[in-house]
Amino acid sequence: MTTRMAQEECEVLVVGAGPAGMAAAVAAAPSGASIVVIDDNPVPGGQIWRDGPGAALPPAARKWRDALERHANIRVRSGTRVVAVPSPHELLLEDAEGATRMRWKKLILCTGARELLLPFPGWTLPGVTGAGGLQALVKAGMPVEGERIVIAGSGPLLLAAAATARAAGAKVLRVAEQASFASVARFGASLARWPGKAAQAVTLADPQYRTSSRIIAAQGTERVESVRLRQGGKETEIACDRIACGFGLTPNTQLGQLLGCALKAQALWVDALQATSVPGIHAAGECTGFGGSERALAQGTIAGHAAVGNEHAAKAHEGERARWNAFAAQLHRSFALAPDIKTMPQPDTLVCRCEDVPFSALAGCTGWTDAKLHRRCGMGACQGRVCGDAAHFLFGWTPPVPRPPLSPARISTLAGLANDGDPRQ
Repeated sequence: MTTRMAQEECEVLVVGAGPAGMAAAVAAAPSGASIVVIDDNPVPGGQIWRDGPGAALPPAARKWRDALERHANIRVRSGTRVVAVPSPHELLLEDAEGATRMRWKKLILCTGARELLLPFPGWTLPGVTGAGGLQALVKAGMPVEGERIVIAGSGPLLLAAAATARAAGAKVLRVAEQASFASVARFGASLARWPGKAAQAVTLADPQYRTSSRIIAAQGTERVESVRLRQGGKETEIACDRIACGFGLTPNTQLGQLLGCALKAQALWVDALQATSVPGIHAAGECTGFGGSERALAQGTIAGHAAVGNEHAAKAHEGERARWNAFAAQLHRSFALAPDIKTMPQPDTLVCRCEDVPFSALAGCTGWTDAKLHRRCGMGACQGRVCGDAAHFLFGWTPPVPRPPLSPARISTLAGLANDGDPRQ
């Protein structure tokens, strides 16, 4: 027998407690509005400031955590996921204790981004993770001391992952960046406009970093034993214990789309005040396009002020946002994926690893719906988040608007909707 689920309300609901979400809540707090911040991680910080036994939190992360705690009108609900949108101005939430229907007057989406994982031969072998995934595992306490690690893909995250692994005692044998030397050099020269990023780049410099280098295959029987890379026109094989491979980020827009928010270039569209196309809903951070924590903080601050009607304070941060938007644009130009990345998968390479769907089975499909109906692509545990991004890159397919539940939920949570007496459920 089900029982009626808890019902709560707030004036401002912030979804996501990364840099953007924390900045949004802190900016809105002086208004006196009741603010709730929800996040599925155990503590605030998001992916970039993820805490754990193997994490060394930067001062900025502690500063923003302290700022959240100083405001009595901000309540942080960690370990909480969004399951569905039962009615306008309401979200269905679930945590370890149960489910809650949370009503809100203003909503700020700070749902972040996820790694873009692209298929290549051997990418499903144990020991292959994303570059950001490697960071998360190390911060959570996974031992890597003495392991031989190769990191490949594109973007500054590769160097950050290498630094995290090396600090934990791993031997980073190679950092393979697919962008050309000229492109990376131009990016490095441009950092004079952002001195803090230039200093960070110096600390992350790695003697094993190679440009114009991409992964061909991960090799091994029961787990990773070696990796084949193409460096310019030559191939090389490196014996290793682990491979971390990431090709940038993809904005998490599922909740925004479910709420009816418009997209622009795979990210949530926002105006000058970080408002989405749906009245009462703002968005900030990586879900509007990725560009680093500084950009997320500036956007979150603007969104927080705007959500409580303080447009004057919001506009005061437009210059800071523009500065970091320029950095994001430079980042995208410099690390744009080369066309030959699309040639990585072979006919038997799995694209949908949940349902074991190979590249050859998708080549003749007309689109995402065709692939899902006739090949079961996207029907597995990741709900198309991994293979959907890969299919968009490889074939240009765009998945339809997500349907609830947005994340795995208990049957009692879903049953509770009907038990609340809403005939629409």
